[in-house]
Amino acid sequence: MAMAMARASSGLQYPERFYAAASYVGFDGSASPTKTLTSKFAKSTSLLLYSLYQQASVGPCNVPEPSTWKIVEHSKWASWNQLGTMSSTEAMRLFVKILEEEDPGWYSRASNSVAEPVIDVQMNHNSKVEPVIENGNSYPETKTISTQNGIEVGTEDKDIVVEGFSSVGVYDQWIAPPVSGQSPKARYEHGAAVVQDKLYIYGGNHNGRYLNDLHVLDLRRWTWSKIETKAGDESPTTSVPCAGHSLIPWGNKLLSVAGHAKDPSESIQVKVLDLQTATWSTLKTFGKAPVSRGGQSVTLVGGTLVIFGGQDPKRTLLNDLHILDLETMTWDEIDAVGVPPSPRSDHTAAVHVERYLLIFGGGSHATCYNDLHVLDLQTMEWSHPTQLGEIPTPRAGHAGVTVGENWFIVGGGDNKSGVSETVVLNMSTLAWSVVTSVQGRVPVASEGLSLVVSSYNGEDVLISFGGYNGRYNNEVYVLKPSHKSTLQSKVIENSAPDSVSAVPNATNATRDVESEFETGHEGKNWEAVMDKADPAKSKGDIISVLKVEKEELESSLSKERQHALQLKQELAEAESRNTDLYKELQSVRGQLASEQSRCFKLEVEVAELGQKLQTIGTLQKELELLRRQKAASEQAALNAKQRQNSGGGVWGWLAGAPPDQNADDA
Repeated sequence: MAMAMARASSGLQYPERFYAAASYVGFDGSASPTKTLTSKFAKSTSLLLYSLYQQASVGPCNVPEPSTWKIVEHSKWASWNQLGTMSSTEAMRLFVKILEEEDPGWYSRASNSVAEPVIDVQMNHNSKVEPVIENGNSYPETKTISTQNGIEVGTEDKDIVVEGFSSVGVYDQWIAPPVSGQSPKARYEHGAAVVQDKLYIYGGNHNGRYLNDLHVLDLRRWTWSKIETKAGDESPTTSVPCAGHSLIPWGNKLLSVAGHAKDPSESIQVKVLDLQTATWSTLKTFGKAPVSRGGQSVTLVGGTLVIFGGQDPKRTLLNDLHILDLETMTWDEIDAVGVPPSPRSDHTAAVHVERYLLIFGGGSHATCYNDLHVLDLQTMEWSHPTQLGEIPTPRAGHAGVTVGENWFIVGGGDNKSGVSETVVLNMSTLAWSVVTSVQGRVPVASEGLSLVVSSYNGEDVLISFGGYNGRYNNEVYVLKPSHKSTLQSKVIENSAPDSVSAVPNATNATRDVESEFETGHEGKNWEAVMDKADPAKSKGDIISVLKVEKEELESSLSKERQHALQLKQELAEAESRNTDLYKELQSVRGQLASEQSRCFKLEVEVAELGQKLQTIGTLQKELELLRRQKAASEQAALNAKQRQNSGGGVWGWLAGAPPDQNADDA
């Protein structure tokens, strides 16, 4: 067999090549990598390399925004934050590409400290091929025989992800990885979320019985374990059996929102699981909470939860829209303009560029849907855009997850059979395409399954669990998507937020960049691939954007300083006026107290005079009464005297009365 020795022109493979590049430019654990960067490159390039390194090694920016007074720190934060949810792989490769353009000889200078493997390439292309058996399916795994110090060593093809993901040897294919530990009970309509490389499964439905157990799958070791939870100290509660709820990561906590239960509450309950203490508590909210429901969509947009649709305990389908502000913990019902989606449940929702809420599919009691609706979260207006590409069939009970601008949809059913296709929607162009299709009754063609995204070695991996397709499932399946989001949608998406509403006239829409580098074409020019999708996607444009942003920040900072100085002057004047007003207020208060005292004295005098007047009136009445009595007495005496005088006259003589003694005496 003809053989020839050749050194691979690409040198180290990823991610080792990225680590070597990062170490070369200063990200080697040194105390001040920023100083090392700025000593080698221009400030704009240093800023871009820093943000790409953070995106590749840490992930999307989730640190608080620093003060604008700290120009350097704020510029670094803004540059990193603008990369959005760019995958680690893209960040790694763009980091290396920019370094190669800025310092073409970096690898040769770094080769003294980086061991470059020597690969014996078989020139007749008769490489050894060994099949990989996964989930009953055979996939070819190419292994190249290399020689180091005269010893044959088998090296894995670079598409193979090591450790727990080593079984995922191909792109766009669902694989069942080997897992250990006690798997959860088979279920569907459960909640699933990933926090720090751990997949949490909570609740669900099995044979009509609601579950409340919590399981975690370590995505590094692929080991299942069960978590025993308890009630927390503040607003304590226990895990209530439920299904059709939504499980949302929130820092080191999980939010369980809504869901069907045996004894449903009147309104939606939000429960919080503290992953550090494994304790449940009830989130105390304000405002009018939505009616209880299950099968709704709950989307985390910034610091708010957006809840749409679902089915209430009376099986009434809903299409209402509610927002829970996680800072104020206040509910708000949104009366959006436009035509909303029809009432439905078991649909999926996603957010694009933190502005557009997309609703796809779902079902009513009689039919399933494949319509797409978009809500502009700034104007709160619904629209029903035209879909492009291979539009999916109607379905409900499917699951979805976003990777950059790509929205992957898996599973679901139409009341007849499960959906076998895994599809993806480019949310910038609203164009659908089929990722893969499965054969037979497999769990990923189920209703009520869950789908999450994780990353390993800089690559995004979709993970599905559970579902129902005639039987309840508890298998785990993974898929490495080849669809990569374009850089422009990550860096400049805020400058053109109307990309969603531009369909169907989106002639300049961004296309997906296929994974050119994952097929071994290391000589492929990254920016050439990006320019093929959109000429504006070049490193120069990115640097220009960053420069413009830096100038805007500096200008904004200058204005803020002037404004702060003006505010200080106004504050001093206000404090002076406040002192004068306070003195005047104190004087007025003294006068008021004096007047109040004088008024009190006057009130006392008035009361005394009133009492005297009342006494005089009483005396006058008594005097008048005495006068009347006196007059009556005098009149009675006069009458009596008159009767006396008339009684001794003629009438007395006629009656034979004796003469008055007084008359005899006379």
